[in-house]
Amino acid sequence: MRSHMLSVRGLVVGYGSVTALNGIDVSVDRGELVCMIGPNGAGKTTLMKTIAGLLRPRAGEIEFDQHLVASRSMSRSADVRVRAGIALVPEGRHVFAPLTVRDNLAIGAYVRLARGDDTAVAADLQRIYEMFPRLKERADQMAGTLSGGEQQMLAIGRALMARPRLLVLDEPSMGLAPLVVAEIFAVIRRLHAEGTTVLIAEQNARMALSVAERGYVIESGLVVKSDTATALARDPVVWQAYLGGA
Repeated sequence: MRSHMLSVRGLVVGYGSVTALNGIDVSVDRGELVCMIGPNGAGKTTLMKTIAGLLRPRAGEIEFDQHLVASRSMSRSADVRVRAGIALVPEGRHVFAPLTVRDNLAIGAYVRLARGDDTAVAADLQRIYEMFPRLKERADQMAGTLSGGEQQMLAIGRALMARPRLLVLDEPSMGLAPLVVAEIFAVIRRLHAEGTTVLIAEQNARMALSVAERGYVIESGLVVKSDTATALARDPVVWQAYLGGA
């Protein structure tokens, strides 16, 4: 029986006088693949950043593996959350442009390298190269010279080098050609099948719901719907708003 790996309760997050999240409740079970869909500006990226430790909540709390990691009075740093097993693939990829592909991947494993996990890190590097052959071909190339799709592969590979227990993907399809999107989502399916717990925020609702088990619809900083991915894909309101229904 599954148990909650991530619990977000009553989360309120803002920027200055603007409230981006206004009482969000979300959970992700161990081994589950959950998606967040909604329009641009709904608060999806804010939620992902807060889960990863890049933003601090004004109210509410976040529990990871039954340990409190964020509340109004405390917030574990992003570094602590990486050590706990949360890895974020940020919107816009944010690779280290002046560094090689190989060095970018090594940065993803910095916590493990610091504790002398060199042999396992080397094995994981080969796994990333097997998963994304283009990264192996471009291992000595500067990350800033890669195509958008290759940079997204690198950003995912970098996160995987931390051996995350929860992989958080923020808009993984953004700005990518359809064939590359299909390749990225095939990898997401594979990771989930291999047991990785995954949370995706994605404007491409059709793709997100095609891989997810459950989903949340976020609008104006609020969860307005939550259900199985199959039920959401059949929901007339969701279909009309996000899946191109006529």
